[in-house]
Amino acid sequence: MSVDLGDRRDQAVRAAVEQGLLSEAEPVVAMLDVAGIRAAASALRTAFAAVTGAPVLHAFAVKATPLVPVLALLHAEGIGAEVASPGELALARAAGLPPDRTVLDSPAKTVAELRQALALGIAVNADNPQELARLDTLVSGAPPSSPLGLRVNPQIGGGSIDALSTATATSKFGVALRDEGARAWVVRAFLGRPWLTRLHAHSGSQGMPLDLMAEGIRTVYELAEEINTAAGRQQIDTVDIGGGLPVNFASDEQTPTFAAYAQLLAQRVPGLFDGRYGLVTEFGRSLLAKHGTVLARVEYAKSAGARPIAVTHAGVQVATRSVYDPASWPLRIASYDSQGLPKAGPVVAQDIAGPACFAGDLLAVGRALPVLEQGDVIAALDTGAYYFTAHYSYNSLPRPGVHGFAVRPDGKVRFTTVRAAQTVDQIVAESGGGRADALRLTGSNSDSNFPQGRLPHPGGSMKP
Repeated sequence: MSVDLGDRRDQAVRAAVEQGLLSEAEPVVAMLDVAGIRAAASALRTAFAAVTGAPVLHAFAVKATPLVPVLALLHAEGIGAEVASPGELALARAAGLPPDRTVLDSPAKTVAELRQALALGIAVNADNPQELARLDTLVSGAPPSSPLGLRVNPQIGGGSIDALSTATATSKFGVALRDEGARAWVVRAFLGRPWLTRLHAHSGSQGMPLDLMAEGIRTVYELAEEINTAAGRQQIDTVDIGGGLPVNFASDEQTPTFAAYAQLLAQRVPGLFDGRYGLVTEFGRSLLAKHGTVLARVEYAKSAGARPIAVTHAGVQVATRSVYDPASWPLRIASYDSQGLPKAGPVVAQDIAGPACFAGDLLAVGRALPVLEQGDVIAALDTGAYYFTAHYSYNSLPRPGVHGFAVRPDGKVRFTTVRAAQTVDQIVAESGGGRADALRLTGSNSDSNFPQGRLPHPGGSMKP
């Protein structure tokens, strides 16, 4: 599978240059491998179907790649959506995701968000006792049509990236199970709410070992068993095991696999897979990362301190995590010539720099690559999740265009635009371009008829 992935990528890079997708006008673009995404979705479904005959909803973590065409493609491949904001819910709905294929998770849901989810019949995982109290009010008098659950933190420890560790002793997510009295409170909370039928935990992410992730799931399963025993019936019928499968960023090899993880869980927590419990998964990075590539033209090739530097148009605006935390998020870089063909020749340690105006805007430092020249192309690999969709508008750099590609049997590459590149006019509009006088007029004689600090509302009424 990894050979196919690399071959398709090389064909797409050459086609992007030949077809003018990457050009002087658009010197940085992002590509999504449609065949790779479909294969990943199939591998996920197959992996869990092999270990349980119970219903499984695989809900893609929208935050990983919040693009409507991506969500629609995944929906067509049998994958739902896990959303964590009104915006993400709107994207899922625009992609055609039905309520019964959507799960709402967030540690800060408003009453309005909860009310909307309940009205639509979307599954909701409450994060804490106060949110559960809000649900008490909202569902009073009528059984909810939404499946409702509670998120717990198994507090089994963190991984190698502190900022992504969600199951530490002090994580902000869920009810901390090992805190004094917390486990007993959770059991009572379920017993007093017959409509509360799910448990949710997400104890993994990049940097988490699989054994520790499995320990978190085992903890939640044991809690579900305890609650069902106390209730005298199977009140909890579904366990949401979250996502967090780490991605190998060192090569094209796709490890660990969904199959390996599913088999490990089935070995460590067999009762969860004996058919009594439905499952929900929330994978994001592991579904999309390998199937995205950012391409950028080398605008200048220079040197400093005898080290070659390739100055490109891809930097902190598309690879924010890698630029600010390169030890945790190293990027693989592939090099191509000006025709889009793989670059050959002796390798030399060189820096791959971005366009932003600060010294640390580097995609790679001292990377051994064939010497890059002006007009060549670099490819930032494994960027299908959390890279070109999590744009950082430093220096008012535009969001790049995103294009899906498919390689036809005759070898020709077909591109389709997923998201058009951001224009300069759009940058100006987002930056208050239509309100140039908003601050200049504040406090001037032109508003002397209004009390200090209060300006007329655009509609003519007084602002409160």
